Formats: sequence, C-alpha cells, structure tokens
Amino acid sequence: MKVQGLTPILNVSNFEESFAWFEKLGWEKVWQWGEPPTFGALGNGESQIFLCQNCQGSRGGPLPQFTGDDETGGVWISWWLESPAAVDQAYQAAIEHGMTVTMPPTDEPWSVREFHLRHPDGHTFRVGAGLDEE
Repeated sequence: MKVQGLTPILNVSNFEESFAWFEKLGWEKVWQWGEPPTFGALGNGESQIFLCQNCQGSRGGPLPQFTGDDETGGVWISWWLESPAAVDQAYQAAIEHGMTVTMPPTDEPWSVREFHLRHPDGHTFRVGAGLDEE
C-alpha cells in the first residue's frame, strides 16, 4: 500500500464557528456540503482538514474514548510550519485572537520548537518547526 494523501476529520460542535476559528489562523474554506452545511474542508497551503458537525469521531460524548494525557476527548494533530520564527508568529496570532494555548513556544529536546493550541471542542494542535529550519 502507498498512501498518497491524508486528511484528518474533526468532529466539531458548531460548523460555522469552527470555520471562523481556523480562518483567524490563515486557513481558508475550500468547500462545504449540506443545507445548512455540516461537512466541509479547510485548506492551508497543501494541507487540508475536514470538519464534520457532531459526527465522525469523539469529542468526549457518549462514545468510549482514549483519554491519555488529556481529558478533552479531542484528537491531536501536528501542524508543521516553515521556521521557529513562524511558530512564534502563529503563537502571537493565537494569543491576539484569545485562543486557548496550553503550552507556550518551547524548544524541545527532539529539535522542534512548538506550542500547543486547543480548539474549542478539545482538539489540540502541536504547532511546530524544526530548530534547524532557520
């Protein structure tokens, strides 16, 4: 098997509010489906994320879930940026928009600078770049 692409699908409680949240960070609506829309795609560069309102995955609802190191029921996804400076800029944008940051920019021992950003439905994004990218 050779995978030619990968698109995560996030279960969100409010489709339009989630699109607006992502757009504050430079993501753009690619398409949406339904009337009113309950499924769609966001794009940023070559990356896409699908959003599905109240479906396709757990957000801490009645479904069994892995709680691991957080109790949100959301998924974790890494976003890779072009440089550590871009990580710091994204962090500043998140703070300016009043978004929930659960870890500030940190130089990790595995040669990545990253911060953790939490979506209102509990999904966490590890926003990072390799320290050798400068």
